[in-house]
Amino acid sequence: MVESSVSLLFDPSGIVLDRRQGLSRQLYQALRARVLDGRLGSGTRLPASRDMAAILGLSRNSVVRAYDQLYAEGFIESRVGDGTYVSQLPKLSTKVSTGLSRGLSTGLSTISAENTGDSSSKVIHTTALFRLENHHLPTPRSGPPRAFRVGVPAYDLFPFEVWAKLQAGFWRNPEMATLGYGDPAGEPLLRELIAAYLRRSRGLSCTPEQIVITSGAQQAISLCAQLLLEPGAGVAVENPGYRAAACAFALTGAAVHGVAVDNDGLDCAALSRLGDCRMAYVTPSHQYPTGVVMSLARRLELLAWAERNQGWIVEDDYDGEYRYSGAPLAPLAALDRSGRVLYVGTFSKVAFPGLRLGYLVLPRQLVQPFSRCRALMVRHSEVGTQAVMAQFMAQGHFQRHIRRMRRAALLRRNALLAGWPVDIPGVGGLPEMVAGLHVKVDVDNFERERWLVERALEVGVELNGLGDYWFCEPERAVDKTAGLVLGFAAVGEAGIADALRRLRTAWGGGTP
Repeated sequence: MVESSVSLLFDPSGIVLDRRQGLSRQLYQALRARVLDGRLGSGTRLPASRDMAAILGLSRNSVVRAYDQLYAEGFIESRVGDGTYVSQLPKLSTKVSTGLSRGLSTGLSTISAENTGDSSSKVIHTTALFRLENHHLPTPRSGPPRAFRVGVPAYDLFPFEVWAKLQAGFWRNPEMATLGYGDPAGEPLLRELIAAYLRRSRGLSCTPEQIVITSGAQQAISLCAQLLLEPGAGVAVENPGYRAAACAFALTGAAVHGVAVDNDGLDCAALSRLGDCRMAYVTPSHQYPTGVVMSLARRLELLAWAERNQGWIVEDDYDGEYRYSGAPLAPLAALDRSGRVLYVGTFSKVAFPGLRLGYLVLPRQLVQPFSRCRALMVRHSEVGTQAVMAQFMAQGHFQRHIRRMRRAALLRRNALLAGWPVDIPGVGGLPEMVAGLHVKVDVDNFERERWLVERALEVGVELNGLGDYWFCEPERAVDKTAGLVLGFAAVGEAGIADALRRLRTAWGGGTP
């Protein structure tokens, strides 16, 4: 008689338990799901543990453990002398979670979630999600480096044995003081060594106090966007240029303006005509992706613009260590006398991107705000990598590695120059490559650009189309030019020669 009355209160249909797995956990999950989706409404009486065990063919202990977990989480309650009931819980609407998922996937600016039985509706504002939907990056290419992947240095030359010994030495007997919460600006010794390196090798006079360590150049750029831009503020970026920087600026709600690049660098006359701009992002040592080196006259013109407009210049010196004739150029920041340049440096192009180690050299008035912001974002950097890099630099390994990388990049550049096909219709020759780790080759139209990239991928060679680097307004699309962007440092000379043979085969089979 008891079991008959219980069956009227509790419907066990649909509860299927896998005997090969934990039965109490499965029962807990099944009952919890029924409470959340409304199949077990508030106040519903559940069978006693012995009766539930009989209904489902379980041991009573399995049911007791499931009930205990539901009790602990507040899904069910016990009424003394009366049994076990589903707790009185707020009514949940499945439309909220469904709407949120739909909003995340489509990038809608708002999501309406109507409550069942309620004429009012809750509106969840998702302005940031909407911006992200329109300003995000594709997933980077994965797998081992191959020709002609852009943004990849010579991984094969990194002294991993030296790095491993330094890392093992640090963790074998770390100083207790280094294991707590550190300075949000970064490891003091590393900042000191970076400042010394920049003074000696790049002609940039700065102090350790002006340096903030970041998780790569991208975090440095994002910090600049977050702290120096407001929604609606104008920011100029090189066009074509580094899309990840433009996306970081756009995510703050800033108005991003693409400014043309000529043989001298960013067109400062066009920049001056943008009356609302208070920031300019540039890659003066080796423009990304065209490879142009900004002239001295253009650098001085840009600095004058910043001083005149009380604007900021974000200088991204992503591969400034690579110069093939003479010493590396002094950064734009070395010419700054008014404290308007924020210098972004990175170890990604000297070591490898997976290291996630970069830095900012800031005007003195910005050091404290940037340190405070970073403390709120990540508290401080992971200590081991910073400490090991500091030892890597202090013991002379860093400078030796840079010299080795520069020689290798020069040899790989020469291998590309020697083997580049000169008879492909619509494809230009290689320009002079005086700096950096990539080169831009002219192509006569975008249809041919796409065809060349697709045929290359079919034979296992990676090329980037110049079209991927443009982000100008639709009405200026007529000014866009086509081309190919090739990184030449990822593989050795033999790999480059092999890739060029495959390209000649793939491209020689026809044209679009």
